[in-house]
Amino acid sequence: MKSKLIHNAPQRTFAIVFDQGDDVLENLLAFARQHRLTAASFTGLGALSDAVLGYFDWQTKEYRRIPIEEQVEVLNLTGNVALAGDGGPKLHAHIVLGKADGTAHGGHLLEAHVRPTLEVIVTEPPAHLQRRTDPESGLALIQL
Repeated sequence: MKSKLIHNAPQRTFAIVFDQGDDVLENLLAFARQHRLTAASFTGLGALSDAVLGYFDWQTKEYRRIPIEEQVEVLNLTGNVALAGDGGPKLHAHIVLGKADGTAHGGHLLEAHVRPTLEVIVTEPPAHLQRRTDPESGLALIQL
């Protein structure tokens, strides 16, 4: 993974280019830690060799895992970074993937590996976001 600061004021904007085989979430989280991101949003396009999507099941309060075990296009990657309860960054990402037959699958991004590339733009706004666990859902939600 390579990154470059492309704008610095009034907000930081970074371009990240992932390498083939990179674990998307692992590398994004490492980037957030390295650059001390406490609040940011990101978007991306590219392709993956595989992914696991999640659908939040309200009854069980857990993500139902949806494995995608084939080459797919990243039609849209959207997410944010906020502070978790432990003070470190927490990622929340949704993705829409296109298969070779033209069908699309989307959901919460749980796992993904890049092939051949993934290009992500990260924007850090001046305001900071904090997540807290919502007692009803059990999810870490942004508190305004």
